[in-house]
Amino acid sequence: MKMPEIKRRHSRRVYVGSVAVGDGAPISVQSMTNTPTKDVAATVAQIRSLEAVGADIVRVSCPDEESTKALKEIVKQVKVPIVADIHFHYKRAIESAEAGAACLRINPGNIGSAERVRDVIKAAKDYNCSMRIGVNGGSLDKHLLEKYGEPCPEAMVESALEHAKILEDNDFFNFKISVKSSDTLMTMKAYRLLAEQCDYPLHLGVTEAGGLRAGTVKSALGIGSLLMDGIGDTLRVSLTADVTEEIKVGFEILRTLGLRYHGVRLVSCPTCARRGIDVEKVVKELEVRLEHISEPLKIAVMGCVVNGPGEARESDIGVCGGGNGKALLFVRGEQKEPINAENAADIVAELAEKMAAEKKEAK
Repeated sequence: MKMPEIKRRHSRRVYVGSVAVGDGAPISVQSMTNTPTKDVAATVAQIRSLEAVGADIVRVSCPDEESTKALKEIVKQVKVPIVADIHFHYKRAIESAEAGAACLRINPGNIGSAERVRDVIKAAKDYNCSMRIGVNGGSLDKHLLEKYGEPCPEAMVESALEHAKILEDNDFFNFKISVKSSDTLMTMKAYRLLAEQCDYPLHLGVTEAGGLRAGTVKSALGIGSLLMDGIGDTLRVSLTADVTEEIKVGFEILRTLGLRYHGVRLVSCPTCARRGIDVEKVVKELEVRLEHISEPLKIAVMGCVVNGPGEARESDIGVCGGGNGKALLFVRGEQKEPINAENAADIVAELAEKMAAEKKEAK
């Protein structure tokens, strides 16, 4: 059964390097490095690990001149477009644009005087950089906190639009906006309010979401709910975890909503006393062995013949416990000869590699 299509909010298009954002472009998935940027080798290694799991865009913090100098070497050694994360010092933004950043993440309000903002905008234009206005509920402007009394969605949106006007007044429209909070409900309301008041592309995220489990749940609810409303053009899942997990969770959210298919989607049962195959063991092994595959594949690993054959037939590759040490195998809906249950992971992995290679070659 085909999933109902989500009607996406219309937004203008910007580019982060070669990656289109907005105006119907595929929703891109981002992460951010946590290595010291001045350590070129470590930062490049981390970016390459993110590339390996499908990252479309990677953000790098540039707090000082050493970092912007390093950025020039980093950009040369990676494939994904790099966003330079800038706070307070306008010269870091100019240096990052010169170093090859594809986008500048800034708050125009904390860059300084109008003249300094104009200097940053000139650099962005000269070096074909887009920008992201990044509003965070934890660092709102003082005048807005005085006006509203506390961080709230209305204050976040007002901050975003104030900053957008600074860029607009300088004839710069090549930007996207984010309005993030660690409060999931506040984040959702802020994005909904902002989506009604502008047509700029929106970068989604629940900031400081927490560790892997809690952060995944908060992000899936917050980002997922907005995406279901058609809101969002690019996203980052902020996790206190290995940075590659942010990309994996991001793609899983998009896959679940039918918005983008990337890599292997594993369907598996929670298991029960009926199981004729060690589902947990097979799934854990396949998650590791197949995470490098970028072609869209659906694989079902089911414990028994109650729901197993139905799920398996609807998948590219399906396996389910069949009893007596055997497992039923399905390939593109066709049932094959039973296989040894102990060899299920190896057989499925081999088939998946072959199928992914065929899909890639057919492009």
